[in-house]
Amino acid sequence: MTRITSVHNPRIKQAVRLRDGRARRRMGRMLIDGIREIDRANRSGIAIDQVYCCASDDRSTDESKLLQTLLDAGVSVFEVTEPVFQKLAFGQRTDGLVAVARTPAWELDRLKIPSAGLVAVLENVEKPGNVGAVLRSADAAGVAAVIVADESTDLFNPNAIRASLGAIFAVPVATAKGPEVLDWLRHHGFSIFAAWPNGENEYTQVSYDGRAALVLGNEAFGLSNLWQGSDITRIRIPMRGIVDSLNVSVTAAVLFYETLRQKSENARSGG
Repeated sequence: MTRITSVHNPRIKQAVRLRDGRARRRMGRMLIDGIREIDRANRSGIAIDQVYCCASDDRSTDESKLLQTLLDAGVSVFEVTEPVFQKLAFGQRTDGLVAVARTPAWELDRLKIPSAGLVAVLENVEKPGNVGAVLRSADAAGVAAVIVADESTDLFNPNAIRASLGAIFAVPVATAKGPEVLDWLRHHGFSIFAAWPNGENEYTQVSYDGRAALVLGNEAFGLSNLWQGSDITRIRIPMRGIVDSLNVSVTAAVLFYETLRQKSENARSGG
């Protein structure tokens, strides 16, 4: 391992720039923060360029194993001092790993959805923590894919990756513009369900049989008029208290598991 002691090292300065979305898009790179997240990225085939670890005589077994795996694969691994690691990592800590990896090009054509598969569509979900939490729930519920239908959702924000617990590298993900996503869903025979606070149908009162798409929007502004078509079913989760909406990641989890329940019951009944 090469040792880096200065926060002004060119490699460190370049890696720190990846905290900014514009820099990530320009450089085609992302920061992955965390042992579990880096391991899942590596296992899924994400190209990792460099890994940074804090100098320590007391590494965890998981950290040591992952470092050796990455070294064996030819990844450049750098041991850094505490001030350098704190510059790279999210939160004031001196444990774990931070990696620089290549941003994948995830297009709609990569998705292969089974005949009874469920996909989630995110439009204008801007908070990285919410994006990551939706991906985590999607992985847990067996969602076939997550599609980002706008350019404001930053999939590769380090906080989104960390909030997903690395699920972003396990769930098939694609990005495209909203109209392209809608055309793709229609072309592939999806029943489309858009979550609206004032949707005409309670989420438990519709059938998610066959290929189904759940469309979720920004908590403050909801979905755009793109998702108002006559072939799109507007659904809602009833609000019994003073609030009129749930966090988008909570909404996603509720809808994912209702859909999973229906599909599991349908499979057991032979429908």
